[in-house]
Amino acid sequence: AEQALHATEVRFRAVFDDAAIGIGIADLDGNMLEVNDTLIQMFGGLEHHVRSRNVSEWVHPEDVPQVWRMYGELVRGEREHFRCEKPFYRNDGTVLWTNLTVSLLRDADGAPQYQLALMEDTTERRLLNLRLRYEATHDALTGLPNRTLFFERLEKTLAAPDGSRFGLCYLDLDGFKAINDSLGHSAGDRLLVEVADRLQSCATAPGEMVARIGGDEFVALTTGHASCGEVADLASRILGVLATPIRLDGREFTVRGSIGIVEGPVAGRAPAEVLRSADITMYRAKAAGGNRFELADAEADARAITRHGLTTALPAALERGEFFIEYQPLVHLDDGTVHGAEALVRWLHPQHGILGPDRFIPLAEHTGLIVPLGRWVLEQSVRQAKEWQDQLPEGAEGRPLRINVNLSPTQLHHPGLVAETVEVLERIGLAPGALCLEVTESALIGADEDLLKPLRQLAEMGVDIALDDFGTGYSNLANLRRLPVSVLKLDRSFTQGMQQHPADPVDLKIVEGIVSLAHSLDLAVTVEGVETGAQADHLRRLGCDTAQGWFYARPGPPEHLHRLSLLDAV
Repeated sequence: AEQALHATEVRFRAVFDDAAIGIGIADLDGNMLEVNDTLIQMFGGLEHHVRSRNVSEWVHPEDVPQVWRMYGELVRGEREHFRCEKPFYRNDGTVLWTNLTVSLLRDADGAPQYQLALMEDTTERRLLNLRLRYEATHDALTGLPNRTLFFERLEKTLAAPDGSRFGLCYLDLDGFKAINDSLGHSAGDRLLVEVADRLQSCATAPGEMVARIGGDEFVALTTGHASCGEVADLASRILGVLATPIRLDGREFTVRGSIGIVEGPVAGRAPAEVLRSADITMYRAKAAGGNRFELADAEADARAITRHGLTTALPAALERGEFFIEYQPLVHLDDGTVHGAEALVRWLHPQHGILGPDRFIPLAEHTGLIVPLGRWVLEQSVRQAKEWQDQLPEGAEGRPLRINVNLSPTQLHHPGLVAETVEVLERIGLAPGALCLEVTESALIGADEDLLKPLRQLAEMGVDIALDDFGTGYSNLANLRRLPVSVLKLDRSFTQGMQQHPADPVDLKIVEGIVSLAHSLDLAVTVEGVETGAQADHLRRLGCDTAQGWFYARPGPPEHLHRLSLLDAV
């Protein structure tokens, strides 16, 4: 028996001394009785720094709260073991991280006698994880927190108790792409590093952080009880530090920025909603000229979200046939007969109902969808004009109805404009003289010959070109001679003073002069926005050729215009 006991003790000692993990035995008061060499090495290699220590000396501020509760339960015999991740201070002040297992050893009668600690050194693994975590949550170029860490902090901020406030500044650099393209990506990267350093100098107070969340997009977050004024001050400081020129490759560059601010109580706010609002507000600042900040506005956000939704829905809307055309009559002022109609596209949106062109044409311009949409409008309008002509009674007298179709600036630059227009006219069988293409004055201001060439080709074929919204731009009247236009559409602003008798004498003189000039250049004059009989009388006496407006008819279905033209013909 003694021999067997001795053999067991030898085996235990061999395991104890040679184990790859640290092993320590302590009494129930926490006094260390035995430690192996591995444990001594883990704590720095000096035995007296470990042996005869008391467990209570190894409290660490990063201990999880339940560690010492479980330890108390164990030494009282209320639990047999527990496991946890625990840090220890070494004697030199460095931190040892371990996976710790503590077990209760009982005597022959089952009473608690000793405690056994098994420690696995996880310091290197933890440092590796921390490094990987840092790399995953920080921008490699600037060292700033990245989008991931920013969202974590924002989520934590918005989960704070009621009464807490937050402020977010969303910064986008103005004109960074031009600098990046001109100097190259290496110089652009150095500029971003300098910008990051300057931004960090603005957010040094407790609860403030700066992060890079995109190429040239940064955010500054402030938490606690920040007021609107304090967040605006932070934005002003950011713009201020950016104002100092940055020197790169012997040249100085001044970086500007646009900032959108979202601030207020944290209650009921979601991270994605906050960032979207800040992004929308930042673009509002950029649209206002940049180098400024704007405060978030719920109504402006709603409008921007609606615009984005419409932009996204545009391509499918064209495929699903959600667009339709209404026609507003153009009337001869001399005899009141119908001259033709202007085609006005509408969108029957599933959620928003009927939308006028002012709601979606700018979006179509921005996305490029205006080209296929414009092609569809042209084809539908030309086909409708042909139907009107075919429906006139045999032998009916009168001039054929004209159709006016609007051309956007993007369509003017489209290389297929002439060929597609000719193809539509020939396929449907409508004479070019029955088509008038309307181009806004602003689109032709300063137009070079390359832009005017397709319009000249269409005009030479017999298609009328109308200069729309005349008087709203800054074109020189003498410039009309070089434009291939045959019709001036006078903007409604010139005739507001003619809605009643007597008319505004200044408006009368201006319109009289424009009509005289136009006729001297062999241009017909159409007036938009005629709303009263008095306006029509004044314009007739001034020599205007055609008019359109609510006085004659609102835009409507093609059948309405057909009935009017039949009355004229009969």
